[in-house]
Amino acid sequence: MCAVVGVIGKSPVNQLLYDSLLLLQHRGQEAAGIATLHNNKFYLYKSKGLVKDVFHKEAMLSLLGHSGIGHVRYSTAGSSSSEEAQPFYVNSPFGITLSHNGNLTNTDELREYLYKNSKRHINTTSDSELLINIFADELSYASLNFNYINDDIIFKAVSELHKKVRGAYSVILEISGYGIVAFKDPYGIRPLCFGYQNTEKGKEWMIASESVALEGNGFNIVRDVNPGEAIIINLNGDFSHKQCANNPKLIPCLFEYVYFARPDSLMNNVSIYEARLCMGEYLAMQVAKTINLMDIDIVVPIPDSSRPSAMQLANFLNINYREALIKNRYIGRTFIMPGHSSRRKSVKQKLNAIGSEFKNKNVLLVDDSIVRGNTSLEIVEMVRAAGAKKVYFASAAPQVKFPNVYGIDMPNKTELIAHNKTNEEIAKSIKADRVIYQNIDDLKKSIQKFNNSINEFDASCFDGKYITGDIDDNYFNKISNRNN
Repeated sequence: MCAVVGVIGKSPVNQLLYDSLLLLQHRGQEAAGIATLHNNKFYLYKSKGLVKDVFHKEAMLSLLGHSGIGHVRYSTAGSSSSEEAQPFYVNSPFGITLSHNGNLTNTDELREYLYKNSKRHINTTSDSELLINIFADELSYASLNFNYINDDIIFKAVSELHKKVRGAYSVILEISGYGIVAFKDPYGIRPLCFGYQNTEKGKEWMIASESVALEGNGFNIVRDVNPGEAIIINLNGDFSHKQCANNPKLIPCLFEYVYFARPDSLMNNVSIYEARLCMGEYLAMQVAKTINLMDIDIVVPIPDSSRPSAMQLANFLNINYREALIKNRYIGRTFIMPGHSSRRKSVKQKLNAIGSEFKNKNVLLVDDSIVRGNTSLEIVEMVRAAGAKKVYFASAAPQVKFPNVYGIDMPNKTELIAHNKTNEEIAKSIKADRVIYQNIDDLKKSIQKFNNSINEFDASCFDGKYITGDIDDNYFNKISNRNN
């Protein structure tokens, strides 16, 4: 999972891009980068690490210009090396920088196409490098008979890109001397929104993965970028948009609402916080069906994403709610740590139990999800060591049984604790007395309650149904062989 941001401003944008990336840091902690444009020259700085560590004073001062794009990353496709940090840059045609959130599913096909048809060499394993070269190639063809570019030429390039690329992609790119372009895949799997603020010097525009980046910087939210749509904001601040896909349909990722997004964000006109409260009510009904409520003394959230669901569950069931697991906020999110050993070490550094709250009590722990189960196991052991008599474990998400190929690091079925296991077997694996999962239909209702125009979701990690239609055992075998 990654985050992207782009700004067309009326004054230097380096600090604004930096502040936006800080607000989006939860979506990726492996690498960060910013590319700005000044006098038709790009200034680019990127490296591995957190935003606050990557951008020292000299780096910030080097990022000149009134427009630019930014990115925070954790690796899904490709490696976690510094060379795959974003934004990416190509010099032809016109000069382009690009930031991408998502994951492409036909990378081998695209790599072969670029080499055979355009003699373009891809130097990394990043699908984002493929994406910028596909766009550059299409922009080159669309502008072949012209000595200039305009909105129509750019929209044509995006339309042709949609025909070739499969998977999830929310993209922000900048073309030297022209402006910023943003677009989503035809399903709108990954989030992207835009807004503006009025300043003394004129209107400024921002595009970002989550609305929290806009609101946190004083921008007014306009709306989400639609599936298949492209928007263009030129260097003068003029805005245009066009639908560039043949059959667009909003099918957003369900896991965004459960885990990735910040609770203070709006996504497809849905308040993440309100949706998670609703998830808590539905989960409470599952708990009431499964456990004698007299056997639960306290409800404890596993911070942070599960807090709204846990609070609402406790309120709904009239059970005491306790913040009995304290989080060290200087440790990254364990689910998106790149490897098991770093995740395992991080759990012990990240959480500490308040013993007096657990001693001689039956506890219901609430988490947003159970993915690999390693973190859940260590937390259950921690709570038992703190004196709990019984430990029940409730997940605000259904069983994660299948890999997600659209931008979440779940590449292997064997890593997923719920794959081919019953709830009883899962409970035994994480040493809980019982495990309770959210019902998938209830999870969907939690979101549709606030936007009933969303008729479908990408729920592939729960139901194994891949909306791009190109995922099979051969695809997973190729990924497994590549990783090995």
